[in-house]
Amino acid sequence: MRKFILPMIVVMTLGIATQASAYDSGDLISMQRALAIATDLGLVTVSHTEFAGYEWQIEGRDIQGQYIEVDVDARTGAVLNVDR
Repeated sequence: MRKFILPMIVVMTLGIATQASAYDSGDLISMQRALAIATDLGLVTVSHTEFAGYEWQIEGRDIQGQYIEVDVDARTGAVLNVDR
């Protein structure tokens, strides 16, 4: 019985630690997801990406070479603003 107690404690501890690390991001979308949303709107070349607390600000050029800036909500992934 003692052979099983220590491994069970270790597994439970690792399980708790793994679950805690899942909450570290605060349910925010990743930069890659924000870039995918911006490319769906026509962004082809990315020149600057910045996380501004509650939104991703992505700047670059479209297929015609025109400047485009896309602001993506960091929690929902909704497009907040598109400047061309």
